[in-house]
Amino acid sequence: MQDRIRISCSRQNLQQVRDFVRSFLLSAHRKEITVNQVVLAVDEVMANFIIHANGEDASQFLDLLLVLTDRQLDIEIEDHGSTLFLPPGKVATPDLRAYIQQGRKGGMGMALVSRIMDRVEFFERNSHTVCHLSKEII
Repeated sequence: MQDRIRISCSRQNLQQVRDFVRSFLLSAHRKEITVNQVVLAVDEVMANFIIHANGEDASQFLDLLLVLTDRQLDIEIEDHGSTLFLPPGKVATPDLRAYIQQGRKGGMGMALVSRIMDRVEFFERNSHTVCHLSKEII
């Protein structure tokens, strides 16, 4: 089972992405907790591409591909923007107490994605940044 969606790089499209992922996984009869976790992970990566990689330039777009086999979910997010956005390989787990003491906001999203998903990879393909997420789901 697979499906795909293309969105322009505007925060306003994040709800459409969340609804798309939720509908896809629920139609495959996956557990609600798993659905919520995956929706959160995809939303975070898409938001990072929209905000940080593309500066919310609605003339740029992202492609989201979901592929579900019996127990494996593979997600590919391709950024068609003009710059490569390749975060560092391993995301460190932030010190939550330090964040609270410093009053920091943000910066924890990719650590959360790494905890939710089994594998998170960023790479370049055809001069575009691609993020591949995978998770074994029941």
